[in-house]
Amino acid sequence: MATAKHGGKREGAGRPKGEPTKVMRVPALKIEAIKQLIAGEQTRKIPLYSSHVRAGFPSPADDYIESMLDLNEHLIKHPAATFVVKVSGDSMKDIGIHSGSLLLVDKSIAPVHGKIVVAALNGELTVKRLSIGKDKVLLVAENPDYPAIEITEDLDMVIWGVVTSMIQEFD
Repeated sequence: MATAKHGGKREGAGRPKGEPTKVMRVPALKIEAIKQLIAGEQTRKIPLYSSHVRAGFPSPADDYIESMLDLNEHLIKHPAATFVVKVSGDSMKDIGIHSGSLLLVDKSIAPVHGKIVVAALNGELTVKRLSIGKDKVLLVAENPDYPAIEITEDLDMVIWGVVTSMIQEFD
């Protein structure tokens, strides 16, 4: 007669000794979602369709989902160094950055000439294009109503990071 190899103590099985448990009541319809969340399968991915959306003459789009797109993976290259700020004002409107826009800012990217940066000027945050010339450093607005700000020794300026992406809702 064969002996069953079921039951009994197995190395590494079960919860750690002394770890408390708690009973929790959840709606039956949410059980699968909770199991996926615990297993790490819950995702924030959205469908990416293989069809291209034409900006000219409309064409029927097929509904084939090419893959699932995780916006965090797509927009954020350095998660530990990335933060989001909300824009207030119109000094960058000519490049499409409007009041209410959300900017993804990466602290790990070097602020070089031509990049859009978030800087603290005398303790106040601003978003501008960085211009580094032979003789001077400027923070330049993308709106002719605002003059460039020359960075001098009199200003307390710290660049917080480089803007990598923008999220803009349409009204």
